[in-house]
Amino acid sequence: MIELEALTKRFGAKTAVDNLSFQVKPGVVTGFLGPNGAGKSTTMRMMLDLDNPTSGTVRIDGKHYRDLSEPLKHIGALLDAKAMHGGRSAYNNLLCLAQSNRIPASRVGEVLDLVGLTAVAKKKSKGFSLGMGQRLGIAAALLGDPEILMFDEPVNGLDPEGILWIRNLMKGLAGEGRTVFVSSHLMSEMALTADHLIVIGQGKLLADMSMAEFIHQNSRSFVRLRSPQQEQLKDLLHAEGIAAAALPDSGALEVDGVASEQLGELAARHGIVLHELSPQRASLEEAFMRMTADSVEYQAHAPGAPAAGVGSQAGPADAPAWGAGAEATSKGGR
Repeated sequence: MIELEALTKRFGAKTAVDNLSFQVKPGVVTGFLGPNGAGKSTTMRMMLDLDNPTSGTVRIDGKHYRDLSEPLKHIGALLDAKAMHGGRSAYNNLLCLAQSNRIPASRVGEVLDLVGLTAVAKKKSKGFSLGMGQRLGIAAALLGDPEILMFDEPVNGLDPEGILWIRNLMKGLAGEGRTVFVSSHLMSEMALTADHLIVIGQGKLLADMSMAEFIHQNSRSFVRLRSPQQEQLKDLLHAEGIAAAALPDSGALEVDGVASEQLGELAARHGIVLHELSPQRASLEEAFMRMTADSVEYQAHAPGAPAAGVGSQAGPADAPAWGAGAEATSKGGR
C-alpha cells in the first residue's frame, strides 16, 4: 500500500503539491488523474524519493522508499521510458537492475518474454521505437515481481494490441492482490482500466472514490425516449408529473430523475410504443471536465477567439488544453 500524508512540494513561489493525503490500496487499479500542471508527476516522483517534499511524508508498505534495501522487490515504477541507458541492449539494461537488487538473472528473460521483447533483447535500446521503449520500461517495473506497481502514461506509444495488453496486465496484477497506481491523460482508457480514482487539481485533492461514484457525482444522468406517438407520450408524462425536455433535432424526449424501467412500464400500461428507451450516463471524460473546470492551469481557445484577459473572460465552457503544447516540466508538476 502507498500512503501519502499532508504531502507538500514548493518550487520557489510555486506550490506544485498542496497538503495531499490519500492511500493507494491493493487489489484494485487506482487511476491518478488531473489536468496539466496539477502536480501528478511531482507527486509520483516524491513517492520514489526522486524529489524531496517540502513537508509531509510518503510511505511504501510503511517505509520511506529510501529505506528499502532492495526497492525493485517492493515497488516497480515506470515514470520515463527514456531513462534507460541507450548504449546498452534491452537485456543488459535489465541485467544491471537485476544485479543491483539481487534479482536472479533468469528473471530478465522472463520479463522480456512477458512484454514481447525477446526477439530484440540483444539490440541497443537507443534504437527502440516509443512503444518498444514503453515495453522495456514496463519490463523494468516488473523485474522484481513487486507487490506495488506505479505507471505514468503506460500506453504512450503503444499500438492497439499493446494497449489491450497493458490494460489486461494491470487488471491481472490487481486481481492478484497487488497495488496498481496508474496516471494517464487518456480518459477512455482509464474508464476501461481503473476501479478507483484519485483526482487532483492545482496540487490539491479533488476526489478519492470509486469510478462509478465519481461519474455519478460529477455528471448528469437521464433517460432518452423516442416514440411514434410522441405527443401522447408527452401528455402522459405531464399527467404523471414527470418533466420531459424535447430535443428538436432528434424528436426524442429527455427525462431526469426517473428510472428507465419505470418509464417503460408506464408507456406499456397506456399502450404507447417506444422506439427508444435508453438510460444515458456521462463518460469519465465529461465527469472529469466538470470536476476540474476550475483547476485547469492552461486554457485553449478556438481559432480567432480572444484569449482570457484579452477582450473576454474565460468561462466554464473553456476546455482544458489536453496536449495543446501545455505539457509541464517535472518542476512545474504535471
